[in-house]
Amino acid sequence: MIITRRAFTTALSLTGLAALAGLSPLRLISDAFAQTAAEVAKPQSLPDMGLGPQDAKVTIVEYASMTCPHCANFNETVFPKIKSTYIDSGKVRYVFREFPLDIKAAAGSMLARCIAKDDAPKYFAVIDLLFRQQNDWVMKNTTETLTRIGKQAGLSQQEVEDCLKDQTLLDKIAADQKYANDVLKVNSTPTFFINGEMLKGETSFEEFSKHIDPLLKS
Repeated sequence: MIITRRAFTTALSLTGLAALAGLSPLRLISDAFAQTAAEVAKPQSLPDMGLGPQDAKVTIVEYASMTCPHCANFNETVFPKIKSTYIDSGKVRYVFREFPLDIKAAAGSMLARCIAKDDAPKYFAVIDLLFRQQNDWVMKNTTETLTRIGKQAGLSQQEVEDCLKDQTLLDKIAADQKYANDVLKVNSTPTFFINGEMLKGETSFEEFSKHIDPLLKS
């Protein structure tokens, strides 16, 4: 389902994830299987936010929800190792895609897009901040806390309000999530694709290395 502006605004006024039950943007599908690299690689409604060279031998695509605690833990404990070992050395391209499991996650994703615009490194910096402050803006007043974060990043009060009311942006996020759900069979977060091969759930650095290293040698 496409999130309506009314439902979105109402949900943002609530505190706590329990109040958001039933407002997930999409119906979830249980089947999961590896997709072709081509199906995973192409961006849909929104441009990809990625780090690392476009022509890297290995591309990792992460689907995450900004309110997902497993995603936040991965961002803090595993992603920095992937970045220092593979991305910074130019061996891997890493793409982050939004898969909001509730309205508050959609709001966080929207704010990250509005702050970063087309600047991928800035986008990754914003989602890192949102993950690290997840408890603050998810469990407390979401609009107020996101507004504070937006202002810290250089947006005005009006720019934050306009961002969180941007139905076109919200529709694009929902459309990309629908594609991931229907075509790629993403139904939980975090979900990763390494050159098209799906890995589900919070995955260790060692497990990533087991998949990445043979591809780099091939």
